[in-house]
Amino acid sequence: QVHVVESGGGLVQAGGSLRLSCAASGNIFSINAMGWYRQAPGQQRELVAHITSGGSTNYADSMKGRFTISRDNAKNTVYLQMNSLKPEDTGVYYCNVRIVTSELRKEFSYWGQGTQVTVSS
Repeated sequence: QVHVVESGGGLVQAGGSLRLSCAASGNIFSINAMGWYRQAPGQQRELVAHITSGGSTNYADSMKGRFTISRDNAKNTVYLQMNSLKPEDTGVYYCNVRIVTSELRKEFSYWGQGTQVTVSS
């Protein structure tokens, strides 16, 4: 069994910063890609940032230069540092982790429960 838990959301004023964390635990052999997605009210879930097991990153255009994704492989954790936040960054942020389980040695995709980020103007 695998658990993926996000933390770090909250309410912040425009121009402020937040740091999200997402920790995976359980029956893990290895972790491949990790990513953050956002779902704004009434909108579809969209990619925010993505990081491979080798550390290569990519970002949605609107987040480039403001958001930084990183990972700590020893802690099975991925982070999202969000700076210069804008009201349009408001939404529920979800972590996605592609995990190879110890039992089956196959990759599965796991989602966290989501954490709310609200940016006030």
